[in-house]
Amino acid sequence: MTMSVTRKPRSAAALARLSAPLAITCFVVVGLSYVTNAMDRQVFSVLLPGIQKEYGFDLSQGGLLSTIFTLGIGVAGIPGSYLLNRFSRKSVIIVGIAIYSIFTLLTALSVSFGDMFVYRALSGVGEAIQNAALFSAVGAYFFRQRALAVGSLNFAYGLGAFIGPRFGGQLEAISGQWRTPFYVFAALGLAFAVIITVVVTKRFTEQAEQGHDATAADERLFAHMPERLYNRNVVVLGIVSAVVGVSVYGYLGLYPTFLQTVHHFSVVESGTAVGMYGFGALMGIPAGLLGDRVNQRWILIVSLVAGSVIGFLLFNGPGTPVAQNWLSFLEGTVGSGLLFTNTYSAMQRSVRPHFIGRVSGFFVSAWYLPSALAGYLFASLHNGFGWGGASIVQLSLVPFIGVIALFFLDMRRVSNAKVASLEH
Repeated sequence: MTMSVTRKPRSAAALARLSAPLAITCFVVVGLSYVTNAMDRQVFSVLLPGIQKEYGFDLSQGGLLSTIFTLGIGVAGIPGSYLLNRFSRKSVIIVGIAIYSIFTLLTALSVSFGDMFVYRALSGVGEAIQNAALFSAVGAYFFRQRALAVGSLNFAYGLGAFIGPRFGGQLEAISGQWRTPFYVFAALGLAFAVIITVVVTKRFTEQAEQGHDATAADERLFAHMPERLYNRNVVVLGIVSAVVGVSVYGYLGLYPTFLQTVHHFSVVESGTAVGMYGFGALMGIPAGLLGDRVNQRWILIVSLVAGSVIGFLLFNGPGTPVAQNWLSFLEGTVGSGLLFTNTYSAMQRSVRPHFIGRVSGFFVSAWYLPSALAGYLFASLHNGFGWGGASIVQLSLVPFIGVIALFFLDMRRVSNAKVASLEH
């Protein structure tokens, strides 16, 4: 599959915008592809106990495999954003989906820790490429309501993260094979690569970021913005991204193992519990609406503090299925709904329009690269302090690094996505 080179700069006049129904159709299709992406990435931790049993992996090895796909996401984030300067976003989205689907299939065919490690990491490369292109395309098309658009994509992620673990657990329970979910999810991904090729038009994916070819009047709208990509606000939000990624993926990587070994949940029950994180991520849309109206620094600070409390209760609180389902839902609401949506949109608002694609790639790297070792770190802390102690360090104390960093965020240097003149 080849990507066609975009030979001329995108401009606001180059492509006519779509009618509302067609734009919504395109958005729904790419959003559903992101549902499949989330299903794919979230299912591994639920299947981990069965994988450990077959291969004899210890907890540290299992924790590393659970989160190592984020290494691929983090490493490919910035290079993926540069691909957007050379190839069409649509082509990059399709190739990204194909890559992670192929390596998901290969994960089921692994023969050892080494090749499974490689396949898991490379699946993250495809996810990163799709992520950077998808969020760049949607952020550019829906510039005025950028936080809402990002929140809507996060809704799609949440839907997949909710469905994936439970559905994957059921597939394993029915088939008696942990490999079955990987086969199914790989096939779904490849199907969406074909659907996007046929259904989604470049008039949706290739719109210019508003202000990219701004008039003198429009330039005044961005006069207060930093001229550099890596400015103070981008650095601060990068720190927040890393902090949240380490905390959230420490939880996601080994939470089902904790539930199955400590509270003796079945694979379906643990899949349901971790899936409730995805249900919480569905709060991305109201979180985006909130971010379009309220100072995002305070949204992020309050969310980090709330997340530290929830992280403690997940591993030190009540162990009933009902309680764990609610706590996991709250973790998803805070971690994915509020923090992911508002950190991502705030970072896009911290740069001038022509940097949107590159800063999207930076966000992906900042969020996911430190997360690669989150499962291994949590397992190592568990070996020294037990499940409860590990959660206190990684899920309750680490978030306060982000709280401190946010006091250096300069909201005067953030663009206002609700400026009426920026909407076509």
